[in-house]
Amino acid sequence: MKKAAGAGLAASSAPLIMTRAQGAAPPSELVNVAVVGINGQGGGHASTFARIENSRLVAVCDVDFNRAKEIAKRESDVKGPVKAYIDFRKMLEDKSIDAVSIATCDHWHTPVALAAIMAGKHVYVEKPSSHTVHEGNLLIEAAHKYRKCVQHGTQRRSSAGHMAVKEAIKKGIIGECYMAKAINCQDRGKIGRAKPTNPPEGVYYDMWLGPAPVTQFTRNRWHYEWHWFWDYGGGDLVNDGIHHLDLAVWGMGLDKQYPKEIVTSGGQLWYDDDHETPDTQLITYVYENVQVVYEMRLWTDYGMPDFGNATIFYGTEGYIHGRTAYRDNEKIRIRPEDYGVESPGQIMENFIDAVKADDPTMLTSHIEKGAVLSNLCCLGNIGTRLGNATLTYSDETQSIVKCSKDIDKANALLTKEYRKPYTLAYTG
Repeated sequence: MKKAAGAGLAASSAPLIMTRAQGAAPPSELVNVAVVGINGQGGGHASTFARIENSRLVAVCDVDFNRAKEIAKRESDVKGPVKAYIDFRKMLEDKSIDAVSIATCDHWHTPVALAAIMAGKHVYVEKPSSHTVHEGNLLIEAAHKYRKCVQHGTQRRSSAGHMAVKEAIKKGIIGECYMAKAINCQDRGKIGRAKPTNPPEGVYYDMWLGPAPVTQFTRNRWHYEWHWFWDYGGGDLVNDGIHHLDLAVWGMGLDKQYPKEIVTSGGQLWYDDDHETPDTQLITYVYENVQVVYEMRLWTDYGMPDFGNATIFYGTEGYIHGRTAYRDNEKIRIRPEDYGVESPGQIMENFIDAVKADDPTMLTSHIEKGAVLSNLCCLGNIGTRLGNATLTYSDETQSIVKCSKDIDKANALLTKEYRKPYTLAYTG
């Protein structure tokens, strides 16, 4: 295994566990932001935070140090110098950083977020906020305990159009709404079987693995394809389907509670390759008097007839698809101005505004809702992994209290082992 030049310097003296939260007063002018994980989505984070009126990008961090230096150089022309890091622990020692944006692989989301909170930083964390239910619960607890703004990257909640749909449902545009269906339908393709190779030059691979077990590098565990391995991701339910599921539970006002029962089915009907996660899932979240259904098919295209990739709300007098209500053989366009709603700004602008005001209540996608959403996804995956179980989770005891399969294994999957020294900075 090779480390990038400078990797040892960046990692040498920075322990992962920090003993207390430290931070200065909220920024009065520009919010200094650092981005961890800058391939794919993270590159967009860096570009956005560098250009938002009230923020300034001051650092980027990635285990691919060449990529970090490239983005730092590119963005340094916007509002000033941007430092490049290979180890986020070293970066968090910089007290001038006010906020950290996280776009790493899923298994690093919560460890980086907790370390940032303990270092006195506010946090923007991509979806899913957490890799396990236990991590999600810790994030909620730490955000409240240290009064930090922790925004979850479910950006559709900042859309005036989606806000209007939520209001229209509440006002009865389709009568009583008893069901929502979140459909994730697309052709993800097969990835084949990849042989072990050396990591790319300049990549700090041990840090990329982090808390996950040591495994030889393959191209299928690298850019984007890592989503399909349980050690690093949770399949397309937490990758793309989470957006549709978010609209469903949010639109029906269920986003701060857990269902009475979760009924799961699915598996690999099409994949026969390195994939570990399902290509097909059907999960029913059974609440008091209402249901939310998640349907995933990764072997059909967006162009499927009817509702190929969408969130649908069903009521006693019609249904809503997109931003249109269908009732009594008529189409009713749902417009924000008809419901007195307007967007508070795109989700990253909203985060910066909340950080400047030092006010977590301003967040459009607060972690107390984002973590519950991520936990719903984790619980759906647990049921699938158990061989399609029906289970009940108790938020009071933070445990699975009923399960049609192996309840001990179900509860074991609520958390995981963390490879040392990559343990959590906050454990409650």
